[in-house]
Amino acid sequence: MIEKKDLDYFNYGKIENEKFWKRFHHHKPNLQNKYILDFGCGHGALCIDLAKKGAKKVTGIDLEEKLLNFANINLKQNYNQYQSIIDFQKKDLLNTNFEKKFDLIVTKDTFEHSLNLPDILSKFYEILKKGGRVYAGFGPLYNSYNGDHGRTQLRLPWLHVILRDKFIIKRYNKNNKISIDKIEDLGLSKYSLKDYKKIFTDSKFEIEFFITNQSDHPVSIIFNLLSRIDFLKEFFTYNIYCILLKKD
Repeated sequence: MIEKKDLDYFNYGKIENEKFWKRFHHHKPNLQNKYILDFGCGHGALCIDLAKKGAKKVTGIDLEEKLLNFANINLKQNYNQYQSIIDFQKKDLLNTNFEKKFDLIVTKDTFEHSLNLPDILSKFYEILKKGGRVYAGFGPLYNSYNGDHGRTQLRLPWLHVILRDKFIIKRYNKNNKISIDKIEDLGLSKYSLKDYKKIFTDSKFEIEFFITNQSDHPVSIIFNLLSRIDFLKEFFTYNIYCILLKKD
């Protein structure tokens, strides 16, 4: 049975997909007849979008069983015509051997939760065909105003950056039944803008496209201006969109 909240989130995802592709500007990929991996597929909205745009095979992987259950039921009930194209799987990327290499890997709003990003990029490189690309868009970054995704349960912007982790963890454990040992236990990578740039640069990939602060919100104009000031860049850069190319 499909719950309304999951269906609402899926439908919201369909709207966000258009924004996702728009933010790559004129670098949008040709999806026709491509084998594509969606890393962190969640409710499956992006996988449906990829199939609609002509992908030959779409593999969506995630670790959240509840989300995958929705994705499979929704695919069967509402998008039956794509069942032969889309395959949703509960897979740990780093511990999975894929039968075929992919033309493209897409990942939306996942890297800010990925604790071992260098290893993930190494695996991406391994499972991509020569000339394959990664299309990644994600945020908010941890040092931005809402970079904790509300998970630290602090009510003011940037407070998760200002306060010491030790204090945040103690406060969280006091107010919740489930205890954490570190901020990363809340599913937050804590990578900074500087960290992401270094991780991408140190990977085997060529950075073909890299842009930050992509948004249609009017307030983004102010953030974009402030992010140009060196000592404010970390705190006013809220998302990243990039394309990574496997040349060899």
